[in-house]
Amino acid sequence: MAVLAATTGSALSAPAAAEGEAPPGQVDFPTHCPAPQEAGLPPADGPTTARITVDNPAPQVGDTVTVTYQVVRTPAVNPVGGELAADVLTPTGRILLAGAQSGEVTVVGAKRNDPVPAGAALPAVTMTGTFTVTAPGETTLAPGGYTLHTSHLLDLDTTCTADAASAVPVPVSARLTATGLPTANLRTVFLGAAQGGPGAKVKVTAAGFPPGAAVTVAGRAGAAETADRVSATADELGTALVELTVTDKATTAVIAYEGRAWSARQGSGPAAYTVIDAAPPRPAATQKVTATVEPGVLGMTQSGEDITLGAVPYGDGGAAPGRIGTVTVTDARGGPAGWTLIGKVTDFTGPGGIRIPGASLSWTPRCAAAEGSRSVCAPGSAGVVGADGAVLASTPDAPLVGGTFTIDATVTLKVPPYTPPGAYTAVLTLTLS
Repeated sequence: MAVLAATTGSALSAPAAAEGEAPPGQVDFPTHCPAPQEAGLPPADGPTTARITVDNPAPQVGDTVTVTYQVVRTPAVNPVGGELAADVLTPTGRILLAGAQSGEVTVVGAKRNDPVPAGAALPAVTMTGTFTVTAPGETTLAPGGYTLHTSHLLDLDTTCTADAASAVPVPVSARLTATGLPTANLRTVFLGAAQGGPGAKVKVTAAGFPPGAAVTVAGRAGAAETADRVSATADELGTALVELTVTDKATTAVIAYEGRAWSARQGSGPAAYTVIDAAPPRPAATQKVTATVEPGVLGMTQSGEDITLGAVPYGDGGAAPGRIGTVTVTDARGGPAGWTLIGKVTDFTGPGGIRIPGASLSWTPRCAAAEGSRSVCAPGSAGVVGADGAVLASTPDAPLVGGTFTIDATVTLKVPPYTPPGAYTAVLTLTLS
């Protein structure tokens, strides 16, 4: 288990469109813009031309997406009696989400405008915001209402909403399609003994199954199952404790699984087991010499407990880089079962309970086998770690496995723009099975 900490300290431009052609995603919708009561002006009604863009149209669940809402043209007019001064207009607005994920995103723009003559239309504005993707599938983004706040002479708000009298719905301006995070198979078996004579009763613990699942524990000879098997139901912790009688002399391992047959998705990796067969009596003139190589255990050590990520400037957000402490895995079991090292990370918690989702942390694993190791070590895929877990490294099943393996990974935390300054801490847990 390791503790990670990060410290926190963008205008988007759209691609150019051909002359006379609207940029992709630009839409018009009818709006009603009542003037502030203090202005004494009639309401302004007419179309709003708007465009929404996203920085990542194909995120994963847990990613933070930055959205930009551009009001290209508004029917709202200068609410003050004379010329509106420069840099006194602050826009805020809402983006409407629908489809796989629903809700609203609040966006805010900078106080930045050229002078506006009396009675003229208010200028184009750009607003940005962020939201966290919570569901896989397609989500649509449509422009919602917006408020143009002017702070010249008086503080006045001109609020524009979709015209309720219009039968035309507000059109979709942008879309994104999110994918779910892969889930790791944490099913495993532990044996009370790694060897025994024919007919020996072996205590088996099958863990990592869904609570209440029907679990089969069986012997395996190579890739085929033997007739040695027993069934049980996983308890509320997902664990089944059974006693398996091993009678088949060819048995080399024990497995556990859900369903009618073992599969990589619903089954555990094999735990090595050896049947020691008693030999018949030898003639008096001979002697049998036996040497036994005792199987060891699968274990790991890690260097250090704390991981400090690089600082990110306040406002800009961005990537906070770092590296996990080196992990050493030693496999001295001497059987056919490989192993998998999985990592999970909690949300990052900062000042005032502010959180950065754990799914904002990604890594790029590396793995090397020491000279003489029987197994080949495969690093996990580069990508999101998150609360559901991701593979850091693994070795495959083989007739005989084992060795010493050195594993590490570079990590990057994606910090959203304008995350409040301070230290943000999460817990990274590594599980070897």
